[in-house]
Amino acid sequence: MKINEYQELAQRTSNKILTKGEHLLNGALGLCGEAGEVADSVKKAFMQGHPIDRAHIAEELGDVCWYIAEAAAAIDYDLETIMAQNIEKLRKRYPEGFDPERSIHREE
Repeated sequence: MKINEYQELAQRTSNKILTKGEHLLNGALGLCGEAGEVADSVKKAFMQGHPIDRAHIAEELGDVCWYIAEAAAAIDYDLETIMAQNIEKLRKRYPEGFDPERSIHREE
């Protein structure tokens, strides 16, 4: 599946009565909530001795993707564009790949 195809299919389950601003709010708040669920699952594994529940983490990461698609659509961006812009930013920041020294003394 292509990333923009995912976004289009995900948007089929978005609440059509919301305004653009409400879609953005839904995306931003939902993203925080789902990322928190990923973090909680990882925390339980590393701090409380639970087994790493890969299937649960994958499910929650899928929910993260849905909310990213929701927020992106609310600002009239497709996911491919957002991802390409991010890769370009990373290439400029780390032209030879990650470098701890460049990370510590990075230009904004």
